[in-house]
Amino acid sequence: MDRRILVVDDSQLVCQQLAQVLAAPDRQITVAPDGTTALEWLVENRCSLVLTDLRLPGISGLDLIKEIRDREMPVTVIVMTGYATVEAAVEAIKLGAYDLITKPIDTIRLEVLVSRALEDRRLIDEVADLRSRLRKRYAYHNLVGGSPRMVEVFERVGRVASSPCNVLVTGETGTGKELVAQAIHFSDVTRQGTLVAVNCAALPEPLLETELFGHERGAFTGADRQKKGRFELAKGGTLFLDEIGEMPMGMQAKLLRVLQDGRFERVGGTEAVQTDCRVIAATNLDLAEAVAAGRFRDDLFYRLNVFSIALPPLRERLEDVPLLVNHFLEKLAERGLPARTVSRLALSRLLSYDWPGNVRELEHVIEQAMVTTAGPVIEPENLPPQIVARHDEPFTLDFDHHRPLPEITAEFTRRIECAYLQHVLEKYRGRIELCAQHCGLSRRSISEKLRRYQIDKRAYKPHSARRKQYALAGQ
Repeated sequence: MDRRILVVDDSQLVCQQLAQVLAAPDRQITVAPDGTTALEWLVENRCSLVLTDLRLPGISGLDLIKEIRDREMPVTVIVMTGYATVEAAVEAIKLGAYDLITKPIDTIRLEVLVSRALEDRRLIDEVADLRSRLRKRYAYHNLVGGSPRMVEVFERVGRVASSPCNVLVTGETGTGKELVAQAIHFSDVTRQGTLVAVNCAALPEPLLETELFGHERGAFTGADRQKKGRFELAKGGTLFLDEIGEMPMGMQAKLLRVLQDGRFERVGGTEAVQTDCRVIAATNLDLAEAVAAGRFRDDLFYRLNVFSIALPPLRERLEDVPLLVNHFLEKLAERGLPARTVSRLALSRLLSYDWPGNVRELEHVIEQAMVTTAGPVIEPENLPPQIVARHDEPFTLDFDHHRPLPEITAEFTRRIECAYLQHVLEKYRGRIELCAQHCGLSRRSISEKLRRYQIDKRAYKPHSARRKQYALAGQ
């Protein structure tokens, strides 16, 4: 792909010279005489690299960098100046400049710097594109997952979205039932109304009735004006009834009538109000069992259960944990929390936990870890104390008794040493001298074992900008 380079300098001669020096078959060079012209061009065109002077008429070079940063433009900036000072360099780097080069410009150094900047920009753009495609592949609105169970949920949401039928969403607390309701509602392009939610377990029966159906003025003490209920507010849209299994029996009968007739009266009123909203109900209870126990009306159950979607608990789709972790890290970073990554050991701890609170608990754990972690990487010790493995298998020695003992011993030694070395390398970020001290071995011995077991210590070192981008893409 051709790479566009924008050269910004108030000297026409400098612009021409740089355009000639940077010319290459895979590059498109554009010049601008001032910061204002440059910014206007950047708003309307994609660009890989901006090479700008600091002293410009109109918008200065520093202001141009600030605008690029504030507008989140995917472009790399190199600053050039004949008045280089430490303060100017520091300020430019703080604002997001890739590097700084002084005038008169060394063309050989400039070409090396530009080539490196373009290569890094290519990697950043590829990672951004990959992450975008991963989101589209493994996300449906705010639902995230790539496991077969979640793919089935996505398919059922897409199948029912444009249908007017009622939907029953089931699943344990924290699995994302309201997110399913949102996905159904916002996938339906035929509906123009809003999504209105009611928690049926949060209100006593009299308040729940007025909340759903509204009331007329004077219907009861304190009713000094008419109030529309949630059925009216959801006209042309979707009414989400959360915790439907907790609805009192009296309200169940009134709800059934609305679902059957499509009409209701406000509390204290006699005029029938027509409703055309689609109803999505959710529960963490087994409604069939509640019907058998006499706690839920069977006729209402059949009215709601026209189309059902069952959300699996997180412990049954642990392969989605890395996707969810990355999703929450991005989401929290967008809210202003410091950017963090999760180490492989911490991720392994998260994968071995049962998650009784499901996705909601995972989100809270990641948020807590982001707040309490001082460094850029969340380690196992940064996770809350309750996140401990709940299904580790006991240590067993399963081997073939017909094999020679030295052969079996060598195999188990290799497996134990590999696992131990990987753990220590992770702990000390690939620093061999610290690993050697921890293991009680010499640096030479550690290096020899790493060579023998083909363990690359570089994979455990703090990520460079390039490795970090790849790591983020792979999560």
